[in-house]
Amino acid sequence: MTEYYFVCADCGLEKVHIDSHTTGYGIDKQGCLVCYSCCGKRDWADMSATGRAVLYLTEEGAGGMVVSNWPGTLKFRVHHMRTGSHNLAGQRVDVWFIDLDGREWHGVNYGHNSQLCHCRRHQLRAR
Repeated sequence: MTEYYFVCADCGLEKVHIDSHTTGYGIDKQGCLVCYSCCGKRDWADMSATGRAVLYLTEEGAGGMVVSNWPGTLKFRVHHMRTGSHNLAGQRVDVWFIDLDGREWHGVNYGHNSQLCHCRRHQLRAR
């Protein structure tokens, strides 16, 4: 096991992460270290502002499918899923989930060997 000590650029707390596979932080475009918890907050702020996100589609035990950020600190349960075929990737999986503000999102995953899920927030249509 390796211990990683760092100060999060967002929350300013000194963190200790003990793990053999990860460091406990992400690195932003400016090279700043950001703890996993703050990564989730940043990811949520970005997807809320832009209406788009690239998340990971994974199975969470008997609980079903979820979409999440890489460290798993931002996670949404999939409430509907449809699997179909795709002319190039072979398989296409469409998922729908509700965000923290109660808005519906749609995500698409292509192929058999990928967890990447390209997500967009549903737009409300004027009547």
